[in-house]
Amino acid sequence: MLVASTLSAQAWAEEAADTKNKSTVKTDKVEVISTTPLPGIGIAIDKIPANVQVVKGEELERQQSLTIADYMMQNMVGVNVNDTQNNPFQPDVNFRGFSASPLLGTPQGLSVFMDGVRINEPFGDVVSWDLVPMNALAGMQLVPGSNPLFGLNTLGGAISMQTKRGATHRGGAIEFSGGSWGRRHSQFEYGGKEANGLDYFISGNYFDEDGWRDGSPSEVKQLFGQLGWQNETTDLNLTVALADNNLIGNGLVQREFLRAQGYDSINTKPDQTENKMGFVTLNGSHWLSDTVMWSGNAYYRNVRTNTLNGDGNDDIDTDAFAGLGFVGDINDVNQRNAFIMSQCVGGADEDTAEAVCSGALNRSKSRRTGYGTTGQFTFNQDVFGRNNQFVVGMGYDRSRTDFEQSTEFGLLSPSRGVNGVSVFGDENVVDLRGVNRTWSIFATDTFSINELLHLTMSGRYNYTSVQNRDRINPIPDPDPTLNDSLTGNHTFGRFNPSIGLAITPNNTTSIYANYNEGSRAPTSIELGCANPNQPCKLPNALAGDPPLSQVVSKTFETGVRGKFNSSMGYSASLYRTQNTDDIQFIAANSTGAGFFDNVGKTRRMGLDMGFNGDVGRFRWFAGYSYIKATYETDFAIANEVNSSAVDTDGDGEGDTIQVRKGNNIPGIPRHQFKLRGQWQATPNWSIGGNVLAFADQFARGNENNSDNSSGAKIAGYTIVNLDTRYRFGNSGWQAFARINNIFDREYFTGALLGETFFNAAGQYQGGEDDRSSLVAPGAPRAAWIGVRYEFGGRNSNTAASSK
Repeated sequence: MLVASTLSAQAWAEEAADTKNKSTVKTDKVEVISTTPLPGIGIAIDKIPANVQVVKGEELERQQSLTIADYMMQNMVGVNVNDTQNNPFQPDVNFRGFSASPLLGTPQGLSVFMDGVRINEPFGDVVSWDLVPMNALAGMQLVPGSNPLFGLNTLGGAISMQTKRGATHRGGAIEFSGGSWGRRHSQFEYGGKEANGLDYFISGNYFDEDGWRDGSPSEVKQLFGQLGWQNETTDLNLTVALADNNLIGNGLVQREFLRAQGYDSINTKPDQTENKMGFVTLNGSHWLSDTVMWSGNAYYRNVRTNTLNGDGNDDIDTDAFAGLGFVGDINDVNQRNAFIMSQCVGGADEDTAEAVCSGALNRSKSRRTGYGTTGQFTFNQDVFGRNNQFVVGMGYDRSRTDFEQSTEFGLLSPSRGVNGVSVFGDENVVDLRGVNRTWSIFATDTFSINELLHLTMSGRYNYTSVQNRDRINPIPDPDPTLNDSLTGNHTFGRFNPSIGLAITPNNTTSIYANYNEGSRAPTSIELGCANPNQPCKLPNALAGDPPLSQVVSKTFETGVRGKFNSSMGYSASLYRTQNTDDIQFIAANSTGAGFFDNVGKTRRMGLDMGFNGDVGRFRWFAGYSYIKATYETDFAIANEVNSSAVDTDGDGEGDTIQVRKGNNIPGIPRHQFKLRGQWQATPNWSIGGNVLAFADQFARGNENNSDNSSGAKIAGYTIVNLDTRYRFGNSGWQAFARINNIFDREYFTGALLGETFFNAAGQYQGGEDDRSSLVAPGAPRAAWIGVRYEFGGRNSNTAASSK
């Protein structure tokens, strides 16, 4: 079973159970999870009024998932992934229609924690999955709904991950694997515990591959270390996580390219992200008495991100060619391209470069430094003779982001790479410092009215301030229509409540219902890109903008979980989440550009069902999710690529679409089905497989669901993956293999209606743009094999490490 604590770990619980008579730490009999991001004494899961999905550490290892997002996609109910970047470390993870994505511009709705610290980045609430050390994870929880105890950004759910420590993961392991796309992957881990209570753990990970698409290599380097000390009443634990990653994810591609040039083709390049991280967390807990525990943490996190994006220049102006000396047929693409090259390479000034250069290199630098602390008291004392657990705590988080961006004009090469010409534009230059501060106080109480009814009431008050300082235009213009300064002060405060009831008629059944609220304050990037008249080319442009309101979500959920018998379990839940003042990134009148705006109300409602069981040597799991995600407020947005756009500015071309209440939110498949089976063929040999099926979805840019052209909606798909593992007796050696998409299915995980300067053959059209459907193709068939060696007792205590 997963212990919901990175502080009071398994070893401590087992030792303490022998010396202290507390039923709350006898974790070998009752599955206990934490009700807050910080670990505490924990609550039996059947008393929790929500369908929390718990993942054990051994499950993460068994399937050889590359990232935690990969595992969630394969195995967890209600989760799907959009491979917008087509990089395995840069997925958009969606749960119940809410996202945790590394891409600025994606509406974020999931909070993500590691060892009790929220790791959503302060600049856009994005999640950098490449900074999560997979082989250092001991387990995770997926908490559904707008649970206020998990703080900001918990609109649709929270992901809480716990890392390993030497007290529970003794011994070591070394692993090597490789295969398709030139992938080379090696990792190690080692942990131990001393007689004086000291424990330690270290792990490392190196990943390198060429990528399955053209020009898409990536390199990931991660190092994780832990040092802890425990005795009967106190636990201290220090962790350090380091990363140095270079990711290439060349993103969406014109659909026609896949037919004309091959399934691995890309649009423009490069699309590079460099992430460097240093992350230090100190956790501690102490029993003040037999029934009262204090726990807390403090952290420091520094992340540096550099991006380099090669794009087509959508500001090119063929009407200006005559004034620049163009002689020839303006309708002749070859003549136009020759003129572009002569003018762009010939030492053009900025205005000329913007008018004629075919490409642009957009660069950004982001330096994010954050620190904070949270502490809580857990009181596990009976009230009126009934079991009761009360938790109260406070938290403070501060982050500073320094963001810079620039654009260098250049020329597109025949392979659609961009070669800079050392001429820089000044319109999109940004130098911004954003400081976020959040104070919070929270409390939760679970009271067992009797053996049948368990009432939980919770609440959290958050107060957030966002200070933006424009270091180029520091003083705002008093006239908001003329203001181009990013400087501004914004504050947001709200109390979010929760109430739930769990009914436990017997030891195998739990029926529950709950209502909860959550909120998300706009971030610096959203507050700096909210003007429809000055759209931003994320993450490469910001402008002075009107203020945004914070998003508020309200969730109702009811369900049941339990066991039919000793070998078969089940869960089912119905939910409805409505967001008020939801923030969406709205596509504007040029490719890749847009702005953040409050679009009123949006709603996600649906059904989650899961079944699992054992039949002899065969284990299986099946999950189904229905998600209906809709806009619940009418609004108009600028869009000139949607075929249903109407002309509002009198130029004879469509430029605006009207979104109506009930229109489906793009990018969210309504149905999904997952099946996992694992057969223990022999005591040492296991064979497993996953079947994943997803329904169709609307493309971004088709928010009104009225575009009737090709690509406005992408088809559903089904893929099958296989994995196997063989243990060579008790030698510690293992061999494993994995095949993804065994039937080599071609499919798309996302799409966007956009514009293009290229014909189907990939040739530049000299500044003439056409409508295009851009898609995120799913990865083709691939296979990897590897070996693992476990030593120092790891092979014998694997099960104990993930009880």
